[in-house]
Amino acid sequence: MADIDIGEGLAIPEAELRFATARSSGPGGQNVNKVESKVTLAFDVAASPSLSDEQRQRIADRLGSRLTRRGVLRVTSQRHRSQAANRKAAVERFAELMADALSEDPERRPTRVPKVARRRRLEAKRRRGKVKSERRSPPAED
Repeated sequence: MADIDIGEGLAIPEAELRFATARSSGPGGQNVNKVESKVTLAFDVAASPSLSDEQRQRIADRLGSRLTRRGVLRVTSQRHRSQAANRKAAVERFAELMADALSEDPERRPTRVPKVARRRRLEAKRRRGKVKSERRSPPAED
């Protein structure tokens, strides 16, 4: 069994992953009806000894909608005709999801709207207001 490299010094042993197969609705012709080519990868984030508490929390925050209530991440692939290709695709997608979830966000540098842009915007508002006011009919005199 090989380790799946996630990046930043983290590798998940393949033994921590569970694979399940089922009949696919994808391509395959008559093969679809008799071969289980769809692969579902399950990774128990909550119980993984490979992850630190901080990493678990970050994954829960970023992949919360993909996790089950028990903290299991599921990735499914049924794009290919063969089970082996779908298994490989599921593992690649898993590694991609994990790497994205564990990556650091760049620090945001606050910016300001330039004075010229503010002045231009206000001038455009004044012009538009003038156009609208000139459209009004003059008040009726008695």
